[in-house]
Amino acid sequence: MTTAQTNRRPDGDGRPKVRPSPHDFLNVDAHLSDEEREIRAGVRSFVEERIQPNIRDWFERAHFPRELVPEMGSVGVLGMHLKGYGCAGKSAVAYGLACMELEAGDSGLRTFVSVQGSLAMSAIHKFGSEEQKERWLPPMARGEKIGCFGLTEPTAGSDPASMKTFARKDGSDWVINGEKRWIGMGTIADVAVVWARTDEETNPVRGFLIPTDTRGFSARDITGKLSMRASVQCDLSFEDIRLPVDAMLPGAEGLKGPFACLNEARYGIIWGSMGAARSCFECALEYARDREQFGKPVAAFQLTQEKLVEMMLEIEKGTLLALHLGRMKDEGTLRPEQISFGKLNNVREAIEIAREARTILGGNGVTLDYPVMRHANNLESVRTYEGTDEVHTLILGNAITGIPAFR
Repeated sequence: MTTAQTNRRPDGDGRPKVRPSPHDFLNVDAHLSDEEREIRAGVRSFVEERIQPNIRDWFERAHFPRELVPEMGSVGVLGMHLKGYGCAGKSAVAYGLACMELEAGDSGLRTFVSVQGSLAMSAIHKFGSEEQKERWLPPMARGEKIGCFGLTEPTAGSDPASMKTFARKDGSDWVINGEKRWIGMGTIADVAVVWARTDEETNPVRGFLIPTDTRGFSARDITGKLSMRASVQCDLSFEDIRLPVDAMLPGAEGLKGPFACLNEARYGIIWGSMGAARSCFECALEYARDREQFGKPVAAFQLTQEKLVEMMLEIEKGTLLALHLGRMKDEGTLRPEQISFGKLNNVREAIEIAREARTILGGNGVTLDYPVMRHANNLESVRTYEGTDEVHTLILGNAITGIPAFR
């Protein structure tokens, strides 16, 4: 039964009248194709069957369920928006809907799909040689190989131009030394896409594919995290790694290369953050209807209804924004500044929704019996990675004034 078929009641002239559903108040479903709804339903079923029953334990133990990776490949979400080489070749909107459902389960699991597909696979797909694409993309799409994306460094987060990882030419080889930090999936990856400075004048930043069993490559998990606990973030280090010339991504030009991949990941976040927000809202709504205080459900109090309405408003607006940007992406008209618009707005609103939902649950909201605090903690990381609020604000400021204010 679709949203539009629920809560029907006859009006005065006998025609059916549809009461809006709290889960799709503006009937966004009507703007999706049958294929898009089918893809969303498939990913939602996967999340309900394989993630939701286990995520509390995974989060509490700080465990990433690597056994799910081939299953994600079977569902078709790894490199979902890429064409050829075993990838699903679906639309940007379909990929966004998948991200929304995955992050309704947990940000860490959506992050894996993003690192694998939007960062590592996207870099190979956009900038790799035909040999590199044939070697890595099909097994990565199946979940048989895992990739990571090494850009951020201990002293170069929001300012990747100041990276210190360096690749020098030695005969026909490249020799790489340096460090990367906050690299998703680094300790479980089979291949690392690593960005390094060079002494080339025309292209000072290059991308390299480094098999993680290469001598001189090491990775270690970052522990003690209070966020993204069902995910893997790592420190990488490179000590005199020697690579053949064909390890370089031939199509990447300076920082435009990694930035193009970051925009793919940022786009998925626009959708994913609304999935986390929706999970918090639905939990708070159900709790408010069931929980009784002073002889009536908490949902009967005006202040609680105001909170629920504000949450629903922002989720509906954020979802419409994501859909609009997705249609633009499919049309080839979406600009990076517009991706920043979506990432800044939707993640910021998702965090506020999670915090407000927690207040409705009272003390129970801080436990892992409910998903709200877990989502709130995860979203703090989502707010930071792929560009902080400040960075996206300055991107938008530059776009509307024509004046860059980054330095």
